[in-house]
Amino acid sequence: MQQIVIQGGKSLKGKVRISGSKNAALPILAATILTDKKNIIRNVPKLRDIDTFCRLLTSLGTKIKKETNKKVSADCSNISNLEAPYDLVKTMRASFLVMGPLLARFGEAKVSLPGGCAIGARPINLHLKGFQSMGAKIKIKDGYVLAKAKHLKGAKIYFDQPTVTGTENLMLAAVLAKGTSLIENAAKEPEVVDLAKVLIKMGANIKGAGTDTIKIVGVAHLKGFDHNIIPDRIETGTFMIAAALTNGEIKILNCIPGNVKALIVKLQSAGVEITTKDNSLFVKGKHSIKPVNLVTSPYPGFPTDMQAQFMVLMTMAKGTSIISETIFENRFMHIAELKRMGADISIEGHTAMVKGAKKLSGAPVMATDLRASACLILAGLAAKGKTTISRVYHLDRGYEKIEEKFSALGASIKRISNH
Repeated sequence: MQQIVIQGGKSLKGKVRISGSKNAALPILAATILTDKKNIIRNVPKLRDIDTFCRLLTSLGTKIKKETNKKVSADCSNISNLEAPYDLVKTMRASFLVMGPLLARFGEAKVSLPGGCAIGARPINLHLKGFQSMGAKIKIKDGYVLAKAKHLKGAKIYFDQPTVTGTENLMLAAVLAKGTSLIENAAKEPEVVDLAKVLIKMGANIKGAGTDTIKIVGVAHLKGFDHNIIPDRIETGTFMIAAALTNGEIKILNCIPGNVKALIVKLQSAGVEITTKDNSLFVKGKHSIKPVNLVTSPYPGFPTDMQAQFMVLMTMAKGTSIISETIFENRFMHIAELKRMGADISIEGHTAMVKGAKKLSGAPVMATDLRASACLILAGLAAKGKTTISRVYHLDRGYEKIEEKFSALGASIKRISNH
């Protein structure tokens, strides 16, 4: 098993380049199923989740070619297998995104019930209700979802709560359906907008992506596409907090400041200095961090994927902050590990009270999910002494070469193999 070892207390300085967005790349890879033409995706991050999804596409009969410059080409002209097996779907919930395009193009799909991070239930019932309203017959048998529809029909779909993968899956289904579909209370995340851009390049008729109502008029055929993935806003935010935590100065390149507005506002409230340009950010930490209260909410609110990282910063604030998690029920698993490092945090239901101004101390800790691992790296960078993080395979699902990027900014960080 690999571990990451950090000697904390160094001020980070320099430039860092943000990788392509994992959460944009996955649904765009799924979109390749919709056409028998060749597709080219650029700025694809090298991550475990991307590898898993490519393996899943290959198992369906897709020809995938990865090139050295983060370019992936996908040819789905010879798809012959319509089953997404348990051993690939169990590790990553986003694998369920193949259901919509398989159903739309081939009229049937068999997809294992999904797995992924242990941060909450994240049920797929909203996806299935949407497919049913478009005319699909759904059965769940032996841990698999079986869906059939001679031809999907446009439908009006209302989500009780916004769901990113649900919105994406139904967009992927609706583009080839007969008639008009309306997705109401749709997710507004930048990754949903990036998927819509790809589908429009393919010839889809989509209006309203980025608002809470998306209108899709189905078309008979779609063509191939060539697309550059947007930068990862969660990686952007992680490096912003790293600068704030270590009293550092980091210029963040290849990012979209507009996609991290909620985080910028909260960091500025904490006293952090931030300068934005078209596709870069300059973040300068301050010795004195002010406490800031926080409630996670769907985009454009504060992202649940940044809650753990922001909590580390609040352990340094002069005063008490209240952090409420409204998206996932198990998103506080990192707190026990932060407490091992000396943080003073108490939990009541979905709310954490963080008493700041505590000096964190290095300790052996264990990552429980993807964003928790990033939070522990940040804590290790800010702590006094040595921090050893186990179960770092979570990290490789969503951050490309994170220890190399931090090392280039002056951090004392290395990955070791502990057999």
